[in-house]
Amino acid sequence: MDLTKFAWTREPEGWALLEDGLEIVTRPRTDLWQRTYYHFQNDNAPVFQMETEEKYFSFVAKADFSDSGHRFDQCGIVMYLNSENWLKASVEYENQEYQHLGSVVTNQGYSDWATTEIPATVKAMWYRLSRREDDYRIECSEDGVRFRQMRVCHLHEGGGKVRFGVYACSPEDSSFRARFSHLQLLDCQWPAHDGQPPD
Repeated sequence: MDLTKFAWTREPEGWALLEDGLEIVTRPRTDLWQRTYYHFQNDNAPVFQMETEEKYFSFVAKADFSDSGHRFDQCGIVMYLNSENWLKASVEYENQEYQHLGSVVTNQGYSDWATTEIPATVKAMWYRLSRREDDYRIECSEDGVRFRQMRVCHLHEGGGKVRFGVYACSPEDSSFRARFSHLQLLDCQWPAHDGQPPD
């Protein structure tokens, strides 16, 4: 992908374009979350995105988080429209035994969090975000070949021009280097629904 088409919403502590992608150094106490359950609102994580009006596409990126090691350190893909409407997918470090592979969808200022535990020995993950108009599918893969569905979701403000890309943050008092590679913009890899017709 042409990363010159990308722009920052909040620059990180440090960053560099690499031959095959991007490196982000996180700043402590940065995060994306809105209200639900925890009640706090954190909206200061750096996101690196490009803009499109294309209604059918897939975005692929590999996130390497081998440098993370503090609770809640995370990096992955993001579609950040504004502070109250966005989605993200990442692996969030928890401890030396396990971490959380999950996704957050935020609509109209309220976030959810769908997760599953994976071993702390996993140090990289591929993601594929696919768009079909204002509906989205997030997938993950450990090898970049076989992708597994994480969730299907709807963004209330996701039907027009959108921005998508990558992010990294450290919600507590920590910092780490996140590396992103194999960024690709593809034709939509999410087939049209061929099951029962709509009601």
